[in-house]
Amino acid sequence: MASAITQDGRARALADGNEIPLLGLGVWQVKDGPECENAVRWALELGYRHIDTAQAYGNERSVGRALRDSGVPRDEVFVTTKFYPVKDDPEAEAQRSLERLGVDQVDLYIIHWPQGGATWAWDGMQRAQQAGYAKSIGLSNFNVAELDELLGIAEARPVVNQVQFSPLKFRRALLDACEERDVALEAYSPLGTGRHLSDAGVLAIAERVGRTPAQVLVRWCLERDLIVLPKSTHRDRIEENAAIFDFELSADDVAALDALDTTDGTDEAQEGQWW
Repeated sequence: MASAITQDGRARALADGNEIPLLGLGVWQVKDGPECENAVRWALELGYRHIDTAQAYGNERSVGRALRDSGVPRDEVFVTTKFYPVKDDPEAEAQRSLERLGVDQVDLYIIHWPQGGATWAWDGMQRAQQAGYAKSIGLSNFNVAELDELLGIAEARPVVNQVQFSPLKFRRALLDACEERDVALEAYSPLGTGRHLSDAGVLAIAERVGRTPAQVLVRWCLERDLIVLPKSTHRDRIEENAAIFDFELSADDVAALDALDTTDGTDEAQEGQWW
């Protein structure tokens, strides 16, 4: 919903009143150690103020070190981590994440995927929030049916659903359902882990607007008021992916990108279950 976007166009107000920067750095598949530390440090130097990690990634310690070494005040960086649902207690795992990250609280704590069913972990997520370990709580990889099942029992409602999303994975029905329920959609893998950069339709629009394919793909997400998490471990690409606030795509360009969808506008969060 456009009204949720902040006046500067760089953040979105969540349903619980907290604000989340629209652009974040994702660190999925980034090795713990110098590779992750450098990526996060470069991102913060280049103006990113949103870092997205997870317990399952195994790199929370590196994210924390880079955050501390950056010199950027903690309260200026939005930090997300995710509950690894093979574990039993989201509240206890949140405490362990805080220890690894070296912070007192994360800004967002989300269930990484609905393993074991949509609802069982939510009590622990709510306890983690009540204990002050997380400002906001949410979901990842939940389809509409799972989202509705959880909403039926939730005392504190989830404020985000992080899913694979891009012009080629334009899960329109899922996006519409999330917006109707006041759940912000976060787009991970907006570049298709690099595969989408060579798509002919994306390349044609990039050439026409004088931008890179990556910038076109990330900007498409912003045109839809989505939070977007491009991932890279290369400083030049991290910088490139952030240069998306000084141009817009036309309605025709957005429609052309929409037409690249390969999901038939699904309300599913992924093509197949991986757990």
